[in-house]
Amino acid sequence: MGKFLSDFKEFAMKGNVIDMAVGVIIGGAFGKIVSSLVNDMIMPIVTLCTGGDGYRNMKYVIREGSAATADGVAAIEEVAINYGTFIMNIVDFFIIALSIFVALRVIMKFKKKEEEAPAAPAEPTAEEKLLTEIRDILKNQEK
Repeated sequence: MGKFLSDFKEFAMKGNVIDMAVGVIIGGAFGKIVSSLVNDMIMPIVTLCTGGDGYRNMKYVIREGSAATADGVAAIEEVAINYGTFIMNIVDFFIIALSIFVALRVIMKFKKKEEEAPAAPAEPTAEEKLLTEIRDILKNQEK
């Protein structure tokens, strides 16, 4: 059991796992922000433009529902295709996809700039210095 816990601790403390966990948490919070943007700001404008009384009420009713009656008849739930909610989810998806695309483009631009920067020449190793000295001595002897 102790080996299992130490292996799990080693796994959990790797940089990639922690980075992924932070990404998931931030992604969840970002999703809530985008959902609020769509639900509370964009969809009311869409509803106003379409002349409806709310995107949640934008639906095609297949079977009308009815309330329970006093003589014991059970309530019947409405069966409907809620295309207003579907449209809202599509808008939500496109905003998140666009945000991820823009973020990745920015990251890739920074990575490209790092790759394009010329690397400083590496200091010669002791072996390379010795070979250079030998070459110089041999050149001087030939003269």
